[in-house]
Amino acid sequence: MPFVSALLIAQIGSPQRPSLLAVFLHAGPMAWIVAAILVVMSIASWALAFGKWTQMNRARRASGRFLAAFRNSQRFSEVGAAARNLAASPLVGLFQAGYAEIDAQIKAQRGERASDEYRLRSLESLQRTLRRAAGSELRLLAKGTTFLATVAAASPFIGLFGTVWGIMVAFQDIGVTGSTSLVAVAPGIAEALVNTALGLVAAIPALLAYNYFASRLRQIRAELDDFVLEFMNLAERNFT
Repeated sequence: MPFVSALLIAQIGSPQRPSLLAVFLHAGPMAWIVAAILVVMSIASWALAFGKWTQMNRARRASGRFLAAFRNSQRFSEVGAAARNLAASPLVGLFQAGYAEIDAQIKAQRGERASDEYRLRSLESLQRTLRRAAGSELRLLAKGTTFLATVAAASPFIGLFGTVWGIMVAFQDIGVTGSTSLVAVAPGIAEALVNTALGLVAAIPALLAYNYFASRLRQIRAELDDFVLEFMNLAERNFT
């Protein structure tokens, strides 16, 4: 757990010398508010990262099976039947959008042609449809990743606020007691150090996760672009 990881940063003291964590437990309400915010942000980022990792892995496996079905099928109707069981793949969304556009263009020509041979009216329209579908699929996969970037950027500053507040408390205690001993400044220093650690514990995993998912999304974008070209080539060969 992220919170447990943060707690392990505190030194374990002897019975005669209380640990940093033990001193922090007697800190003021502001330290607890900052710590609670950071813990919630950390847990939320871990949960989101795990969910997004699961989603992308499921999409990768489904895309592999869909591409095999797409390249081995003789008709779009066969691909459409296989796609119904592979909805996790973003390529399925592209195929369904492109297939619907082809079907709409061909249906619009019924009654205009005497033969049963139909042609696409506009390859540009088909390409625009595929591009829109690719954008929609990418936005769906990227949903939530900006939260990881927010946690990575904001957590250190929230922790820094807790650090500054703890130092202010330490100076206040010095002014009240007139002493600079460790006993006088320990609560404020504990607030500062623990909140600094919590800020880093929340930020570092979120930053690593965001960079990982950004790299995965770039790969998926390249796969979508390749599929658009492959679909356009197939449509041009068969419907023009």
